[in-house]
Amino acid sequence: MYVAPDVSAKAPWRPLTRVAFRFVAVYFTLYVLFTQMLGGLLLLPYGELPDFGTLPPMRLLVTWTATHLFRVTQPLVVTGSGSGDKTYDWVLAFCLLTIAAVATVVWTALDRRAESIAPLKWFRLFLRFALGSTILFYGLAKVIPLQMPTPTLTRLLEPFGNFSPMGVLWSSIGTSRSYEIFTGVAEATAGILLFIPGLTTLGALLALADMVEVFMLNMTYDVPVKLFSFHLILMSLVLLAPDSSRLLNVLVLNRAAAPSMEPPLFTRRRAMRIAAALQLLLGVYLLGTNVHNNINRWREFGGGAPKPALFGIWSVDEAAVDGTVRPPLLSDEWRWRRLIVQNTRGVSVQQMNDAVANYPASIDPARRRISFANGAGAMDYEQPSPSRLVLDGTWAGHRVHMQLRLVDARFLLVSRGFHWVQEYPFNR
Repeated sequence: MYVAPDVSAKAPWRPLTRVAFRFVAVYFTLYVLFTQMLGGLLLLPYGELPDFGTLPPMRLLVTWTATHLFRVTQPLVVTGSGSGDKTYDWVLAFCLLTIAAVATVVWTALDRRAESIAPLKWFRLFLRFALGSTILFYGLAKVIPLQMPTPTLTRLLEPFGNFSPMGVLWSSIGTSRSYEIFTGVAEATAGILLFIPGLTTLGALLALADMVEVFMLNMTYDVPVKLFSFHLILMSLVLLAPDSSRLLNVLVLNRAAAPSMEPPLFTRRRAMRIAAALQLLLGVYLLGTNVHNNINRWREFGGGAPKPALFGIWSVDEAAVDGTVRPPLLSDEWRWRRLIVQNTRGVSVQQMNDAVANYPASIDPARRRISFANGAGAMDYEQPSPSRLVLDGTWAGHRVHMQLRLVDARFLLVSRGFHWVQEYPFNR
């Protein structure tokens, strides 16, 4: 039987504690509402919510602040970059901090009474859901390996020294699918626990451990999600704050810990059961919707997508342009060195100087034709054998003829696999 804790026996909050709570509640509420976290919390089976932090009036405020206060002269990158550490994101955080500070002063000036327990319990509920939905989203994107995919054929051809630190991290984790799934399970578990009433402390502890690891990877591999992951750490700490003395007793001082004094949402048993059921239902909905969306992405463009016709790396043995054979000179900026077919959305061309260019294209096995987008060209192909390819058609306004051979793409990085028994380290 559930017994509500006697929160009335707790000492009233100190003035500084009340001010700190009000600031934290306002700031993190704003942060959730004006960042990607809202889309994860209000997840839709199809489509997604807009990022309100990039829309008016917040966009106008951020732009004005960047221009007049921080003297930013270059145009702000607002959307479409994939980075969470843009100038816009840092200025947005500053604006939210300023708004939260002003709101805290106004709130405190208008309400000098001892803090009611109601704002605390509803804010904790909101923060639990926001943090849980976000970590669940990222965790399931690793359980179904989408965030760090297996290195592509073009990536495997690239010299290791050309990788950025973030590229090294992404490729190494993408190579070890089992490790990516393991980290995803850890994150998803933390997210699920935060939706279960009574397990907030356990979920927040696991979320804190997960996010500290993520934050350190972002910091040490220069992944542009530093600001966002740091906020997830802070949110975990905010959820753990009411239990800090209990955790200190158990983990450090070797003392018995009193029961949690987290205030219940309601006092009536029926209302408590309904609230618990609704929280679990929301968690199940977000879990199911994320899994559904990720499976569709996996089948559409992830590891489960069908391989296109001509999949593989094709080395150009002979190339002729307008009837003239082009020898394989490194100085030839036109001649192809390799044709890489990775997915159904396009092809990649590696030139003689090893530079790689990606071209949207479609491959029609029935017509045996490669059609490039934007009128770049079209080529008919023949396969005298599975490992030989002949291309005839137009490219960049010229008549071309190429003979290609399939390259063995069993790269050691992705073909080595796992071994229980090893007489010597296989460190190549």
